[in-house]
Amino acid sequence: MTGSILFEAIVFLAGAILCVSIAKRLGLSSVIGYLLAGVLIGPYVLGFIGEEGQDILHFAEFGVVMMLFLIGLEIEPKNFWNMRKTILGMGGLQVGGTMLLSYLLFIGLGFDWKVSLVISMAVALSSTAIAMQTIKEKGLMDTTFGTSSFSILLFQDIIVIFMLGFIPLLANSESATTSKNHGDQATLLESLPMGFQTLAIILSVVLIIVAGKYLIVPMLRKVAKTDVRELLIAAALLIVFGISFLMEYVGISPALGAFLGGVVLSNSEFKHELESTLEPFKNLLLGLFFMAVGASINFIVIAKNPLTIGGVLITIIVLKALVLYITGAIFKLKLDQKLLLTFSLAQIGEFAFVLLSFAFGLNILSQDEMDMLLVITALSMSLTPIIGIVNERFILPKIGTKESVKRPMDHIAKSQKIILVGFGHFGSTIGRFLRSHGVEATILDHDSNRVDFLRKMGFEVYYGDATRLDLLESAGIAEAKIIICATNKIGVSKAISKIVKEKYPHVELMIRTKNRYDAYELLNLGHENIYRESLDTSLVLAKDVLSKMGFRKYTLNRQVQNFKKYDEESLRRLASEPKREEDYIFKARQELAQQEKFLNEDFKRGVVDYDHHWDSEQIRKILNKK
Repeated sequence: MTGSILFEAIVFLAGAILCVSIAKRLGLSSVIGYLLAGVLIGPYVLGFIGEEGQDILHFAEFGVVMMLFLIGLEIEPKNFWNMRKTILGMGGLQVGGTMLLSYLLFIGLGFDWKVSLVISMAVALSSTAIAMQTIKEKGLMDTTFGTSSFSILLFQDIIVIFMLGFIPLLANSESATTSKNHGDQATLLESLPMGFQTLAIILSVVLIIVAGKYLIVPMLRKVAKTDVRELLIAAALLIVFGISFLMEYVGISPALGAFLGGVVLSNSEFKHELESTLEPFKNLLLGLFFMAVGASINFIVIAKNPLTIGGVLITIIVLKALVLYITGAIFKLKLDQKLLLTFSLAQIGEFAFVLLSFAFGLNILSQDEMDMLLVITALSMSLTPIIGIVNERFILPKIGTKESVKRPMDHIAKSQKIILVGFGHFGSTIGRFLRSHGVEATILDHDSNRVDFLRKMGFEVYYGDATRLDLLESAGIAEAKIIICATNKIGVSKAISKIVKEKYPHVELMIRTKNRYDAYELLNLGHENIYRESLDTSLVLAKDVLSKMGFRKYTLNRQVQNFKKYDEESLRRLASEPKREEDYIFKARQELAQQEKFLNEDFKRGVVDYDHHWDSEQIRKILNKK
């Protein structure tokens, strides 16, 4: 019974729900929850899944495949070109520096030069899955740290192509012959002479690029014409699985092929549809991948050589951290951003599994070397979220944040009546408009690089975590009248609102939200001044469309105000509705019908009774027909 796929599915889902829930309740990353669940259900603790978790790890790699496909979709060639200096500069420096130090380390430990070179390639790669998941969870993608991490990871994902093409050149003909009989399933690379293996990899990459343009996009256009959504989902999965199969058949990483496929499709009209279709699959399979990594930690290998494995693991993390810190310093990142970059990318990544397995298949690595390196890779990935927490809770408050906040403390003494939290695109518009009317605000932002840049532009912006009571007090919250939460992070807004309600109830909160669901949450917490970021913009666009269709602007301006009034009233009623989907949909449809009825009545009443002489003859004819 324990070997049943249904039983294993139940174990994985139950482990994920239990451990991730506990991790989030403790304020930890969901990645830690998944890794812990994998360790618990793995063969060395509870033993619910056997065979060292390798089979499930192979399946779970589809999570990484889909993630890299979606990352590829986000990379338009034009944006890639604009980021070329950061990608090539930071990425090249990090990979080159890490490879050099790692190569010297393993040569010093007595490894063969070919083995040391392969290991240095694997060590140079960080975990895109863990780093990007953590960055997105914490909402740090728009920070200097976020963009720097993305650039380095992107360079690593690309350089893997060349690493995989180079590794066969390290194998001699004898090892190649032996490797053909080594595994159960032969690949195309294993059946080719050594000189043609690199060529086969290059041709596979070219084939993906050509197929994307001349085969995949035309296929998607035909599927889209059917207007059957499940067919488009099937087509999206077919693309990912098809590319992965091709790469696996050739004998290289399926995740690499998926990434290239995503880049090829990034300029197609199906980019956003593919993103929204595959996102749920990606998140579920990524969680499965993290659990499989936890389950694959071989405690028997660790028990045999604990000191060696522990020493090598710590040395690798320190070497990678050193290179990352120097890279951040060369590119003039502030201390807090350098520390975040250093501790987020210091692990060995999932592509190391691919490189090491590939080298093992070519008999470059021995079984003992392979076992030890796989354990070190899995352990480094498992330790990353824990190291990140240590950095955020113990190091940054004492070193990074303290140093950054010292500068503005003297300036914050001249506190304003308004505190503006978040000075991105949304917050800067508010700040500029207020300043143009002679109203100054104390501005707080969590990105120290952006703070320095905006100060050069003439803005009084201060670095700091606005969820900290001591920083708010330094910013003059006791004398302030209004706090504007212009950040797009609902968690930050909720944390600030809690502080304000408990300590400074006289201060009025004005909060930005991304959507209706965030607005519901804040309304249920008792907040009144909620501003949905897309509401006014979408209404302005709709008003302009109707104006171009012949409607009078005077009438439209009045209708926009009516729409906002009815929509705000509906928002408050729906916020208190039961959260079951069918109940919400029923009530929401009633509200939409009521809104449309009121607006239509207001429009006809306003045009016919009051200002019909302002509108065109065409509009009056339409109304008379009704």
